[in-house]
Amino acid sequence: MDYTIKIGGAAGQGIQTIGFTLSKVFSRYGYDLFSYQDYESRVRGGHNFYQIRFADSQVWCPREPVDILVALDAETIRRHSDELTESGFAIYDSEDLKETYRGKEYIDVPFRRIALEQGGSKIMANTAACGAVLGMLGMKVELLEDVLASTLKHKETLDSNVAVARAGYDYGKDNCPECAFRPAGKAAARMTIEGNEAIAFSAIASGCKFYSAYPMTPSTGILVFMAGHAERHGIVVEQAEDETSAINMALGASFAGVRAMTGTSGGGFALMVEGLSLAGMTETPVVIVLAQRPGPATGFPTRTEQSDLLFGLFAGHGEFPRVVFAPGTPEQAFKLVNKAFDITEKYQVPVIILSDQHLADSAWSLDGIDLDHFKYSDYRLRGEAFAGLAEYKRHAFTDSGVSPLAVPGEGPHVVVTDSDEHDEEGHIVEDAETRVRMVDKRYFKKLAHVKIEIEPPELYGAEDPEVVLVGWGSNYGVMREAVDNLAANSRIGMMHFSELCPFPEAGRAKFMGILENARMAICIENNASGRFASLMRMETGFKFERSIHKYDGRPFTLEGLLEEINGHLSGVQRTKTGVVPGVR
Repeated sequence: MDYTIKIGGAAGQGIQTIGFTLSKVFSRYGYDLFSYQDYESRVRGGHNFYQIRFADSQVWCPREPVDILVALDAETIRRHSDELTESGFAIYDSEDLKETYRGKEYIDVPFRRIALEQGGSKIMANTAACGAVLGMLGMKVELLEDVLASTLKHKETLDSNVAVARAGYDYGKDNCPECAFRPAGKAAARMTIEGNEAIAFSAIASGCKFYSAYPMTPSTGILVFMAGHAERHGIVVEQAEDETSAINMALGASFAGVRAMTGTSGGGFALMVEGLSLAGMTETPVVIVLAQRPGPATGFPTRTEQSDLLFGLFAGHGEFPRVVFAPGTPEQAFKLVNKAFDITEKYQVPVIILSDQHLADSAWSLDGIDLDHFKYSDYRLRGEAFAGLAEYKRHAFTDSGVSPLAVPGEGPHVVVTDSDEHDEEGHIVEDAETRVRMVDKRYFKKLAHVKIEIEPPELYGAEDPEVVLVGWGSNYGVMREAVDNLAANSRIGMMHFSELCPFPEAGRAKFMGILENARMAICIENNASGRFASLMRMETGFKFERSIHKYDGRPFTLEGLLEEINGHLSGVQRTKTGVVPGVR
């Protein structure tokens, strides 16, 4: 069982409501789920869709064929009806669309009339649509009722929605006699989580007590999640007036003694760059989420791309170490954000989490979150440990390059730092000898220890692959499914990088041996110029002879990526809009 449902319409029509609700229902059935959104940069109008894929086995990415198309406007029919499978159906409300479509694949479902006849309001048409989909699938309506009960607290509103859901369910079941969907039996209920939620959740579990940001798609979901859980977990959340203020607020909070994080997208990160260098000079711990979107300038504000990799790696004036992680799944986000907070506190270097719209707004089903795996160590001098020191030097020279990090006000000693070059106590200096010693301390000594923390790429598939797919960040899922699909006919493997800076030294002999011995290595990226391929060549000397680049603002689908990979395997090269395959 592997089905895809697409809900399409204009912004403001409740597309997300239907998508979120159905996703929760499928997860509570125990199915594995992957959903993603495609939306324009407007509050109302335009064309958006929400796509859900659910199965009785692991799914990681979107597919192109659609089994049920929920059309909330005529534009959805025009754009997506040709995506239906041979046994697929499109459901729509002819009264609302002012049009009737001919063909067995079209089912006219009077969403609005069903809602009104059950004593509900017209906005409950979305609930009728959810019920109709479950009726067509032959699933039980009771789980939809449970989801509604967990969302709607007002009894009259809940009762009306339940009645509408049941009526929609009956209509979908009775008016789709040719529906051949055969969902698997119900298993243990699961949860759903989006990429942004996973990042924010991990930050909270890692002890983050301050978050500042200016809203900027696709990072805004982190701000919303943090604000929604701030009171419960004792977190200060500030919506800053701009990104310059946001990073400086986070640095101030960190200097004052708490774990701090800020988030933005490419244009906002550009404003944070001076603050990033300030963190490097003052050795102030901070975690920065850089949620990429297509640029330059405003670009495609609500689309996805992996074009800011080198920006994150090299932004900032002067030389100072930073760590860059790029999770590709919620599980990787849990682990890497937690690791980011540990490293930034332990080594007093900024850590950047590279995300993108595809990771940020997509949702996965999980069995749960194991909090025992979260690591927390307090590396700061507090209370008696600080007060008992005979003297305190904020930037003291040490063998590791890491100086004692004390919390101001928790002892008799003054904590001093400066954005100018400074001595061990934090006071401004001009002499050459101190400058050299400080650079060695901040950069070379720390970097040597940070490198030990970096893990090698994840390897999946054949142990000794003839063909190896290489990628990073949010392309994890689609690459993994591509390997599974091609494994029967090819000795193929995947190499996925999520810890990018410093570039992994652990396991390098193994993963470089795989690349050099493979008959074909293909680098897969959501950008036009091959940012990761450039990084790989710079760090290792390895040059990819083949690559697949997609830069139309949309993520790879499984079918789309398989077509491009098969083109390489067969020697037949294709070029699509926004996709550059072939030898580069």
